[in-house]
Amino acid sequence: MGRFGFFFFALFLFAHFPLCYSDSLANLTSSSSPLFPNQTLISPNQTFELGFFTPDNSSENRYLGIRFKQTSPQAIVWVANRETPVTDSAARLIINAGGNLELQDGRRRRIWSTNVSTSAAIASLQEDGNLVLRDSSTGQNLWRSGDHSGDTLIEGSWLMFNASNPTAEPFRLNSWKSAADPSPGEFTAGFLLQTPPQAIIRRNQTTYWRSGPWDRARFTNIPDMDTDFQSSLTLLNDLDQGLVYLSLRPPRNCTYTTFVMSSSGSLELRCWDSIRGWYVRWRTPKSQCENYGSCGEFGVCERNDPLVCNCLKGFVPKSEEEWRQGNWSGGCIRRTELLCGTSNVSSNGGDGFLKLSGVNVPDSSEFMRVWDNGECSRQCLNNCSCTAYSYVNGIGCLMWTEKVVDLQELEFAGQDLYLRLASTDLADGKKQSARLIVLLPTILGTLVIAALVLGLIMWRKRRVNTTKGGTDNSSAPSKRLTYVPKGYPDEQDESLELPMFDLESIEIATDSFNTENLLGRGGFGPVYKAKLPDGKVVAIKRLSSSSGQGADEFKNEIMLISKLQHRNLVRLVGCCIDNLEKILIYEYMPNKSLDCYLFDSTKKAELDWPKRFNIIHGIARGLLYLHRDSCLRIIHRDLKVSNILLDEKMNPKISDFGLARNFEGTQDLASTHRVVGTLGYMSPEYLLAGMFSEKSDVFSFGVLVLEIVSGRKTTSFHYEEHHPSLLSFAWRSWDESRGVDMADQTVTESSNPSEVSRCVNVGLLCVQDHASDRPTMAGVVSMLNGETTLPQPNKPTYTFQNKTPNPAIYYPQSSSSAEKWSINDLTESIIVEGR
Repeated sequence: MGRFGFFFFALFLFAHFPLCYSDSLANLTSSSSPLFPNQTLISPNQTFELGFFTPDNSSENRYLGIRFKQTSPQAIVWVANRETPVTDSAARLIINAGGNLELQDGRRRRIWSTNVSTSAAIASLQEDGNLVLRDSSTGQNLWRSGDHSGDTLIEGSWLMFNASNPTAEPFRLNSWKSAADPSPGEFTAGFLLQTPPQAIIRRNQTTYWRSGPWDRARFTNIPDMDTDFQSSLTLLNDLDQGLVYLSLRPPRNCTYTTFVMSSSGSLELRCWDSIRGWYVRWRTPKSQCENYGSCGEFGVCERNDPLVCNCLKGFVPKSEEEWRQGNWSGGCIRRTELLCGTSNVSSNGGDGFLKLSGVNVPDSSEFMRVWDNGECSRQCLNNCSCTAYSYVNGIGCLMWTEKVVDLQELEFAGQDLYLRLASTDLADGKKQSARLIVLLPTILGTLVIAALVLGLIMWRKRRVNTTKGGTDNSSAPSKRLTYVPKGYPDEQDESLELPMFDLESIEIATDSFNTENLLGRGGFGPVYKAKLPDGKVVAIKRLSSSSGQGADEFKNEIMLISKLQHRNLVRLVGCCIDNLEKILIYEYMPNKSLDCYLFDSTKKAELDWPKRFNIIHGIARGLLYLHRDSCLRIIHRDLKVSNILLDEKMNPKISDFGLARNFEGTQDLASTHRVVGTLGYMSPEYLLAGMFSEKSDVFSFGVLVLEIVSGRKTTSFHYEEHHPSLLSFAWRSWDESRGVDMADQTVTESSNPSEVSRCVNVGLLCVQDHASDRPTMAGVVSMLNGETTLPQPNKPTYTFQNKTPNPAIYYPQSSSSAEKWSINDLTESIIVEGR
């Protein structure tokens, strides 16, 4: 069973529903018959149903709820009348004269109702498990069950926190009071709106558990949050607007998935498959150590159960008597006061830092906008209130002032925390280390001798290998970094945090760049499949020495992508710089690039609609990370189908950051005299005026979406009179069928018409002529998930074809532009210079 690390959400299982249903309805209107206890409302995909139930066989209390229809035991995911059960068998659900859903008892008294204002409405149960009330004349959604808190999060739903709207209901999970009572219990799960956000469980009004901050891939304090579960989560946050969203998709081997805030206080991920039925795949908290603040301030919880606490080094129990009795909640106090400001080096009598490894991220951190560990340390040391700091991959610099609370040892995947101590406390640690060395001279001597012998063996082995190669390099260092171009990172660049490989190891891994290992060729050089000494399979991009445009792009890609980490971005494993050799080492993507499937007549059928929809979602999430959620603000500038790589599960990863640009501070727009990218994907303002922004990437994403939906290249319309471009084709389809007939014929059977229409709508919104009319990527992700009403797009004017252009048309200011145009058959970029 895979393990998960994450948090909050909902679902309670029940053995059986006591009533037998004799009838089912597709929808409910003001003119239709009411929904009675022997009837249900069914979702179109037959997955969910709305009906009456009792929590146990003996209770007379009846509730109106949504449940999975075909699972056993059945599972309730939402309850309308949690606090007001119906106690007779003549209850009914109607749409009243005011257009509201209304639950009535046998005496026609109102038990529960929606609160909207309309003249005529229709209610239906959607495929995602949401009960939706719509205006029957306009089709506008008036109310949906998913916007009202329950105890369960189901796949495709969102957990949302909106601090910018004081009237909006904070969406959080609220437990049942007990297994037999769905009324609100004492446990709730939701978000703390901070930078970065984290999830918490509260018991009544007191913090009970927390996830630790989100590092753009997982929650840091959940070590068992493995890759399988990470791919199931999407967390979006725009803290400037006070918004945090989290959605769930089913992990591997789960037909249905829910998160439950249980009445006992645990968050549970529950899965259903046809063999085991419903089972708990993951839960938290699992031990007393995970309960919030068990060891108090400056106390640390050991990795065992029952609870055992210790004071951090340099601290003593605040109350010795309470600690002897096993009551650790009072925490610890500092043994020696800090000498802040006397020196920034502990050996000179000032304060210093003690490194604590393998711990969780404590509570109440402050995010600092610095981008390396050294600067984080200096900022903390220069702040007399700073008690500790940690530099967390995917987040950056976190600091703590005054206190450190809710600290525990983790079994694996922990962080390094640097605790500020007075020099005397640090010196005590050094003396203890010295005494330990004196007590173990024999063991230490043995280890030293063993290390020397091993080093001699490895040196001799290396000398033999190099001699066999025809050159005696025995006197050369193992790192053959004999020349590094100015401005490039080298082995001493600590801020890079990227492994540097020597050329010899690269040659061995690729069998001297054997063509049998060739994966493809891009604009900057060939790409090889290789196996590193530790057995890891990677892709190695070797920059062609004849590529005049490649040097700056190579440096740019190293400096940018090494600081980025997201499941929808290709990961840079390392690099090599040796004389004229410039090599990038990436994680290996077994399914190559998206165009290998999308535009191949024999392989495109492998991309059914669910896979394509997932790919569109993944690309959108990756772009949102680049634009808003990463420590850097990145404009990719060359987003296209051949730069989307696919892993073993066909999940997309954005690649090729050689042309990317970093925006700093409040910068939102830039200009260039060197237009780079691929014709057909470049926005009008960039192609015509050299102006680029986040909205330039949004335009490219729109083109990419339309290609994925249609299965046609943006370059495939050269000779079509009716559709001179992909955008023209998309607009005609939208005008005639709301985009449904644009879908690739190979996905007809697997496609979801509403999803296809939504994607075409989003694609056209992204390729609007004016950048201000295009949505942000946060808006795109929200629209793709059906969380917002989609605006109507305007007809695109700039429908450039991917032919050799006329400079007088595209660049009226100059007719001497030097152009290189890519038709996207190769994974390469074009550059337009000399504007």
